[in-house]
Amino acid sequence: MAKEVVVTREGYDKLVHDLDELRTVKRKEVADKIKVARGYGDLSENAEYDAAKEEQAVVEARIADLEATLKVARVIDDSELSGDTVSIGMNVTIQEEGEEPESYDITGSTEADMNLNRISDESPVGAALIGHKPGDEVDVTLPNGSIITYKLLSVSRSK
Repeated sequence: MAKEVVVTREGYDKLVHDLDELRTVKRKEVADKIKVARGYGDLSENAEYDAAKEEQAVVEARIADLEATLKVARVIDDSELSGDTVSIGMNVTIQEEGEEPESYDITGSTEADMNLNRISDESPVGAALIGHKPGDEVDVTLPNGSIITYKLLSVSRSK
C-alpha cells in the first residue's frame, strides 16, 4: 500500500482543482494539437506531432500521479492542530544565532514551495521542528552532514 500523504484542506483542494484542469482543459488542448499536427502529413517526420504526443504523455503521467496522490491523501483536521506544537498546518518562526528570524508554513510534501516559505514536514528543517514548542532549541542535520541550531520563537496556525 502507498504511503499516506498528509495535506492541508487548501492543499487537497488545489490537487483536486489541478486534476480537474488537466482532465477537462489540458487533455482537450493536447488532443487538438495532435489533430492539427496530423493534418501536416507524414507523421514520421512531423516535429509538431511528436511534440504534441510527448506533451500528451506528460499530461497523462501527471493525471495518474495526482490520482494516486489523492487516493492516499489525508486532510489534516483543525482539531489535530495544537496551538503551540509544530505540526503540518502550522506557521513557525525560527532563528539561527546571529541571523534574522525566518517564518515558514509546515506542509505536507505535495504543498511545499520555498518561494512561498512553505516547507515540507519531510525536509530536514521541517522534520526536525515537528513536535517542538516555542523556546525549544532544535538541531537540524543538513544533507551535507552539517548541523544548524534554530531557536523556535513562535508557533501558530497557518493562515
